[in-house]
Amino acid sequence: MTVATDRTPSAAPPPGNAADASLAGFGYRQELRRRMGRYASFAAGFSFISVLTTVFQFFSLGYSFGGALFLWTWPAVLAGQLLVAACFAELAARYPISGAIYQWSTRLSSPAFGWFTGWIMVVGQVVVVAAAALALQVVLPTVWSGFQLVGGDPAPTTVTGAANAAVLALVLLVLTTLLNVLDNRVLSAVNRVGVTAEIVGAVLIVLLLLTHAERGPAVVLRTGGQGGSFATLLVGSFAAAYVLIGFDSAGEMSEETVDPRRTTPRTVLTSLAVAGVLAGLLVLGGLLAAPSLTDGRLATEGLGYVLTSSLPAGVGKALLVDVAVAIAVATLAIQTAGTRMLFSMARDGVLPWSARLSTVSPRTGMPYVPALVVGALAAALALLDLASPAAILAIGTTCIAMLYLAYAMVTGPMLLRRLRGTWPGPDGGERDERGDPLFSLGRWGLPVNALALCYGLLMTVNLAWPRAVVYDPEGGHWYFQWFTVLFLAATLAAGAVYRTVGSRRRSAADLPGS
Repeated sequence: MTVATDRTPSAAPPPGNAADASLAGFGYRQELRRRMGRYASFAAGFSFISVLTTVFQFFSLGYSFGGALFLWTWPAVLAGQLLVAACFAELAARYPISGAIYQWSTRLSSPAFGWFTGWIMVVGQVVVVAAAALALQVVLPTVWSGFQLVGGDPAPTTVTGAANAAVLALVLLVLTTLLNVLDNRVLSAVNRVGVTAEIVGAVLIVLLLLTHAERGPAVVLRTGGQGGSFATLLVGSFAAAYVLIGFDSAGEMSEETVDPRRTTPRTVLTSLAVAGVLAGLLVLGGLLAAPSLTDGRLATEGLGYVLTSSLPAGVGKALLVDVAVAIAVATLAIQTAGTRMLFSMARDGVLPWSARLSTVSPRTGMPYVPALVVGALAAALALLDLASPAAILAIGTTCIAMLYLAYAMVTGPMLLRRLRGTWPGPDGGERDERGDPLFSLGRWGLPVNALALCYGLLMTVNLAWPRAVVYDPEGGHWYFQWFTVLFLAATLAAGAVYRTVGSRRRSAADLPGS
C-alpha cells in the first residue's frame, strides 16, 4: 500500500471540502491527511498484492503440486477475484471510509456481524504482515550468502532457513513499524519509490524470461508436479490465491484519497487486473526459461532459481534486489492496511483500549499506536518459524483463508440486500459530490455478486482444508495440519469472549450507582 502524494491536475479535489463533508455525513471527522491521488490509490492496492513478493514466495509450492499446469489456476483465480473486486468497487463509491471491509460489512448487515468481519480481517492482516516479512528468506541469501545470518541451508523449508527467515523478518518489521509511525510524507516517499521500482522490475523480469525461453508454450499443457490432477491443482491454486488479495487496500485508504468516490472504485479494479496479468506472465516466463522442469529445483527454489540460472549472474542478482525491495514495500503496505483497520474499529469504540488505538498524531497525521500493535503481533507470529520450517506455509495459507472469509462476509450481506431489493438498482439516482453517477454494476449486479460469494466460500474451504501432504509433509505435527482451522476457530472464540465480556461490562456500567 502507498500513501504517496499525487499533485497532478487530474487529482485536484472538487471545490470546497466535499470529501471531508461526505465523511462527516458518516459521523466521522477528518483526521488523516487527504493527499492521495489516482496513482497513489492504484498503488495502495497494487503494493499490497505485490506480485514480485508473492510470486517468488509461492511459485515453488504451486509448481511442486500442479507442475506446469498450475499456470491455469491463475486466470481462474483472477476471474473469481475480479467478481469480488467489482462488488467492492460499488461499495467503495458508497462508503469511502477507512477500515473498508469492517465498515462495509457493518453497514450491509449488523454491528455484531460487521465486528466479527473486521476482527477476522485485522487478525488476517497481521498474519499477512508476518508472512510477507518471512518472504525475504526466499531472496536475500540468493543475492548474497552473508544474509544467511544463522548459517546452514538457506532453503525456507529447512531448520536453518526457517530460523534465518525469522531473523530477517524481525529486522524488516522494525523498519516498517518505524516508517508507519513517522511523518506521513516519509511513508509516502518510500512507498512511491518502492511501487514504481516493483512495476518496472516485474516488467523487466517478464521480458528477460520470455527472451531466454528454453522451451515453447506447449509446456503449460504438461502435468508434472505430483500428477497435475484436479486435487493437486487445487493446492497449486494457493499461489494465485495468495498473490491476488489486498486490492481492497485502496478502499482502506479512502479517507486519505482525494475525490474517493470516483477514484477508489477504479483503482480497486485496475490494481487487481494489472497485478493479475503481470503475475501470470511471471509464472509463464519462469516455466519457459527454467533450465530444467525435472531436476526438482523449480519445486524447491522457485523463480529465484530461474533468474540466477537463466540470466547473467549480475542481472539475475540485480533483479532479485528489486524483488527484495518489493517485499519490504509490501510488508510496509500490509502493515499500513492493518493499522487503518485497527484505527477504524477503535474509532467506533469496539476494541480494547479503543481510546489509545484511535489516537492520531496531530503532527504527523498517523495512527501510530495501531502501527506498533500490528508490528509487534506480526513479529510474534514470525517467531513461529523458529519452531518448525512448516510454520511458514501454515502462516501463509492461514492469512489467505482469513482474508477470503472476511471478503465473503461482505459479499454475503451485499447479496442478501440485492435479493431483498434494498440495494440501489441501476437507476437509483445515487451521485457523488460532483453530481456524477456512482459506480454501479447495474443489471449485472446480482449474478456478479452471487458468483463472487460462491467463489469466495469455495476458495476459503479449499485453503483451510487440513491436507497432511501440504501442511505436515514430515508427519508428526497434527497442529500444523489443522493450523488454519484451529487458528480461525481461536480467532472467532477470542472475539466471542471479548464481545460477551465487553457487553457485560458495558451493561454493568449502565446500572444505577455504577
